[in-house]
Amino acid sequence: MSETTYLITGANRGIGKGLLTTLVSRPNTTIIAAVRTLSSSLSIFSSIPLGQNSKIIPITIDSTSETDPFTAVSELKSTHGISKLDFLISNAGLMESDAITPVLESSPESIRRHIDVNTIAPMLLFQAFHPLLLASANPRFFTISSLLGSIAECQKIRVPFASYGISKAAVNYMVRKLSFEVPEVTSVVFNPGWVQTDMGNEAARGVGLGEAPTGFEDCIEQLVRLFDGVKKEQSGSFLDAATGEACDW
Repeated sequence: MSETTYLITGANRGIGKGLLTTLVSRPNTTIIAAVRTLSSSLSIFSSIPLGQNSKIIPITIDSTSETDPFTAVSELKSTHGISKLDFLISNAGLMESDAITPVLESSPESIRRHIDVNTIAPMLLFQAFHPLLLASANPRFFTISSLLGSIAECQKIRVPFASYGISKAAVNYMVRKLSFEVPEVTSVVFNPGWVQTDMGNEAARGVGLGEAPTGFEDCIEQLVRLFDGVKKEQSGSFLDAATGEACDW
């Protein structure tokens, strides 16, 4: 049976860890688990059950680094013998407390910081790994975004997440643009919902809610099902995890 290789950023917590845990329980699966700080993540990865002939390869990719993705590619080729990548999953994201503000109160520094992690980092990730993607028979680039990045939904979603929303709107554009510029790769954006992770719950408390409304296990199950079923003709789509339907841009 052929081996499937994934790379997941932000793989040591939240949605990233949930995806890693589910996918690596399958047989013949290699997960490249990209994290900001390797030393504090190794014990997390060592406790995750593996499927038959499956493995986790931890690697450093800091979302604020312009060089880490390219260094990671070299290390994966030379040290781990990675010759192709089937799924590149850009999951790592940032929503700090100063993102929970309206446009009038948002600082340029906050917007730049969120764009660095939520927009530029996924772009650099694709630039670095696209040769390995092109070596796959069915390469896929999946980005975990948010409905807060939907311009069409701005009027309905009245929460003051300006820095975060701006950065997610930009990454949505980037992924859709890539679907035309690099048609060999199936590039899709996903809205996971407002998920009960540390980041999701902190954001919920910032607007007066007790916790985020979307259950964590539900989110992971929905995303994995979509990842498995995405078709080539869906490249350039913005898909909702809960329904599988297209979100408005």
